[in-house]
Amino acid sequence: MKFLLEKAKIPIKEEIEIFEKQFFYFVKSDIHLINKINNYILKKKGKLIRPILIFLIAKMLGTIKEKTYHTAYIIELIHTATLIHDDVIDNSNYRRGKSSLNAIWNNKISVLTGDYLLSRSLLLASNNNYLDLLKIVCKTIKNMSEGEMLQIEKSINISEKIYDEIICKKTASLISASCEGGAISVNANSKHIFNMKKFGFYAGIAFQIKDDLFDYENFGYNNYIGKPVGCVDIKNNKITLPLIYTIKNASSYDKKQIINYIKNYNEKKKRKIIYYINKYNGIEYAKKKMIKFHNNALNILEIYPEGIIKESLKIIVKFIINRNQ
Repeated sequence: MKFLLEKAKIPIKEEIEIFEKQFFYFVKSDIHLINKINNYILKKKGKLIRPILIFLIAKMLGTIKEKTYHTAYIIELIHTATLIHDDVIDNSNYRRGKSSLNAIWNNKISVLTGDYLLSRSLLLASNNNYLDLLKIVCKTIKNMSEGEMLQIEKSINISEKIYDEIICKKTASLISASCEGGAISVNANSKHIFNMKKFGFYAGIAFQIKDDLFDYENFGYNNYIGKPVGCVDIKNNKITLPLIYTIKNASSYDKKQIINYIKNYNEKKKRKIIYYINKYNGIEYAKKKMIKFHNNALNILEIYPEGIIKESLKIIVKFIINRNQ
């Protein structure tokens, strides 16, 4: 699926190259340890989906400006910071196929690194008087924190409605902010800004459901995904859509069995949980919901003229639900 991502970047190849070259400038510090950690982070380059969306949307709606680059830096700094914090929360030792920061250094240093990156993003926005972007990113950080806390609070007592609220806050909010920010950076009108915000919101929900499906579609250790897979979320007391749907539709007896397996989770119980998820079509239900939001995102693009930029945005949405990492 990597070829899809490369194809989507064609119209903004130059912008992405500049972004990658300049990103370190916005994270560097006078503190040697911070720079050492940042160098390690940059070597583990991610897919850059959010910056790609920012540049594509900006180019579709106007002419890319310095503010567009700054928007991409701000969003990627926030995204990187939240990944670092997530690894600490989940006690994860791997990220993108390599050791996580907390595995190499420790939780304290990892949390402080995440905080440092968040502060750099906010400083970049405030130093350039981007009040519009500052409001968006502060609201987004608040939503992401609330989503994480809501997931911890509800644990296994989670309905599909609560699950939707969690993924809207945790994942969709940042992708939505990326798309909204891309439109704002080129002074698009309010209608286009709102459309892009919705586009990102729908794409973000599809993105998170696909992430959740990885834990049920794979087993063992997958180096390409870069994390242990196979109900890893259950181990961390995070119940996602395939299992939520299964519990909701299971018979009384099966429901008691599933909850017992969750509370006493181990490798043997994992396979029994997967059995019930397959029995009640939990994976198929999650896939249908993911495709629904995928289609919602594409429908928003239909009002825009055909062209290479629009095609690239469609490819990104396709990549989101077909990726294998």
